[in-house]
Amino acid sequence: MKRFGIDIDGTVTSPESLLPHINDFFNLNLSLNDITQYELTKVLDISPEVFGNWFKEAEPLIYKQSPLASGAKKILDDWKEHHELYFISARPSELLQLTKEWFDAKDLMYHHIELIGSHNKIATAQKHDVDIFFEDKHDNAVMINEELNIPVILFNTPYNQTAIPEGVIRVNDWMEANHWVQNWLRNSK
Repeated sequence: MKRFGIDIDGTVTSPESLLPHINDFFNLNLSLNDITQYELTKVLDISPEVFGNWFKEAEPLIYKQSPLASGAKKILDDWKEHHELYFISARPSELLQLTKEWFDAKDLMYHHIELIGSHNKIATAQKHDVDIFFEDKHDNAVMINEELNIPVILFNTPYNQTAIPEGVIRVNDWMEANHWVQNWLRNSK
């Protein structure tokens, strides 16, 4: 049995989850292809203060309404029978109840959810001794791979296109992630 460290936003949830909210509030018409950097203030040309204030206000609703990434539920349902699923997110800890309610509403099982309020997931991944990590933020994926020497599955998006080291595996969807994981499990026996 392996322990999987799994990011939530942009990984388990669709990377497009934020867009309807951003487009609505800022009167824009962006698609995911327009989001070419993780730091949205640069893409939107909005000050960090304005964006931060809006996001803090909108965050609970965004997370409550986030759709699942395509294929995530089927794969996670398969994995939960054979592995421990540890969801590790940069969401603020005060949103834990809302996050658990979202998991329940989507009928997603978890062994542990930890909201660390920061993008630095290395210490938490290390504390829980995860064997592999799933992420959409490029620098997180690279740092986790390099610091913990574990494979990191990076979900391909327009905002994470920088080069990756060998231990970071870029996949387009949950089916590809599962395919890689099944090969990895067979080879690590």
